[in-house]
Amino acid sequence: MQQIKRLYQAIGFSRFIIMVFLAGLVLLTFTLHLDSGTIVSDVLVRIGLNSFFVLAMLPMVECGVGLNFALPLGILCGQLAGVLSVEWGIQGMKGILAACILGSVFATVVGFLYGLLLNRLRGSEMMVGTYINFSIVSLMCMGWMLFPFFTDPRIKWAMGNGVRSTITLDGFYDKVLNNLLAFKIGNVTIPTGLFLVFGLGCLAFWAFQKSKTGVMMKVSGMNPMFGKSIGIDNDRMRVMGTVLSTICGAIGIVIYAQGIGMYQLYTAPRNMAFPAIAAILVGGATLKKANIWHVIIGVILYQAILTIAPVVSAQLIDDGSSLSEIARVIICNGVILYALTKIDGRKI
Repeated sequence: MQQIKRLYQAIGFSRFIIMVFLAGLVLLTFTLHLDSGTIVSDVLVRIGLNSFFVLAMLPMVECGVGLNFALPLGILCGQLAGVLSVEWGIQGMKGILAACILGSVFATVVGFLYGLLLNRLRGSEMMVGTYINFSIVSLMCMGWMLFPFFTDPRIKWAMGNGVRSTITLDGFYDKVLNNLLAFKIGNVTIPTGLFLVFGLGCLAFWAFQKSKTGVMMKVSGMNPMFGKSIGIDNDRMRVMGTVLSTICGAIGIVIYAQGIGMYQLYTAPRNMAFPAIAAILVGGATLKKANIWHVIIGVILYQAILTIAPVVSAQLIDDGSSLSEIARVIICNGVILYALTKIDGRKI
């Protein structure tokens, strides 16, 4: 009994509720005789595709800035690099690498400027991030219409100016990582390539955390006054964390786009920060504390619910209407709302 109590205390009430809800959904999939193999395969793919967005939250929390509501800054950098890779006709793994490298360069510059802004507005980072999120996406909508360097007919609108709202990756690097070393266990497809990339990202950040700079960043984020007293430049650490988060966002959208086979431009990135924030909070992170396990647990729990809930609700509400989609929206946004209520790390 004591061991169960310790396990419950380690998990926390928030994660316990989410796990119970997920367990109920899994039980319903068997009760309703749904195709469990396809569902598990979809869950694994969604975990791999969204992993870097959740990982992007980690350096921001570590450096003391908080959750990155301005994740679309990095996403837009990655989209711009990805569309350029299509314009230049780079295919296969080379296309993914080119988009990731170029997107990281853009994200380094943008993240540095954003970090300087956050240092000037210390204490209001998440509010500023939310404003930046919505404003930069709207500004970039004008950019997609006015950029003069896209000439490929697969990118430009057939009539008029501007870039198409979706840029398909068929013939370039559509699902390259999804299919890399993929194998089947029964009816379940394991997207090995996606997990390898996620694992490399986690390993790289773990190594950074163990480095001298990583330890300085963690100390600065947890106790800025103590960090300042031992000679740590808190502002520099905050900028570095912001840059790393923005780079993760840029890489994340390239991985996500190759998985769904297209870049979705214009207003599509606007709400992409909220699921990532919800995932890391569901995983057990707070505004002051987060680690790689919070990322892994959070992305698994959140994406599993996001994948299974629509299938179950569609089966339960089989009346040919859009009620199942409404149920999906309620469930998904309910999880986000519940996670945001835990933003200060309290257990209810």
